[in-house]
Amino acid sequence: MSGHSKWATIHRQKEVKDAKRGAAFTKLAAAISMAVRDGGGVANPDENFHLRLAVDRARQSNMPKENIQRAIDRGGGLGGGELSEIVFEGFLPGGAAVLASALTDNKLRTAQEVREVLDKNGGTLAGQGAVSYMFTQAGELRVKNTKLTDDDELKMIDAGINEVETGEDEWVIYCERDKTYQVKENLEKMGYTVAGAELVMKPVALVPVGPEDSRKAMGILEKLADLEDVHKVYTNADFS
Repeated sequence: MSGHSKWATIHRQKEVKDAKRGAAFTKLAAAISMAVRDGGGVANPDENFHLRLAVDRARQSNMPKENIQRAIDRGGGLGGGELSEIVFEGFLPGGAAVLASALTDNKLRTAQEVREVLDKNGGTLAGQGAVSYMFTQAGELRVKNTKLTDDDELKMIDAGINEVETGEDEWVIYCERDKTYQVKENLEKMGYTVAGAELVMKPVALVPVGPEDSRKAMGILEKLADLEDVHKVYTNADFS
């Protein structure tokens, strides 16, 4: 399993645990609001595929309908302070890159929190554009799996996927960003069970990180993911 998959798997497991505690609702709401904002204020999931993905994820975590609607309203500028999307870029111990995507009503507060996590744990906050070129936007889908066959791979190619990573109990599938929901529907029509679908920043290439730096880097990633305003954390670190 690749280093990216290792962190992504840990991140997903944490989200599942948070969802069971109800702690994930704030981050899910932020993702919904961001989807409305990025979609030019379009608040209808049928007309905004980014929003549709975010709402689906919220429903999978049993987020109440009224919470979902409040998040949609906030993304459209109603029911709360003005939100700003900001992506923080930096470096982890060992030289790997990190992106922390946040939605906040106070950029200075969020920036200080992110900087503090990095500075106190051996990382470095970098300027805009310092590491973002090391990632590419993609759609990511997780499909429940027992065994991936050649026939499955051919079917998925027909469904519009670009890449498949195999794991112990699921396949992680990547496709073009704007085709994510279309690919999800194609896979479901073909009989596959899609456990989740979202938009991600996928590393162009992985950076090997040694054992000692891996421990420190993983700690930073987990602390960043725990910040209330940060809803997604990406890295190109290879922890294998």
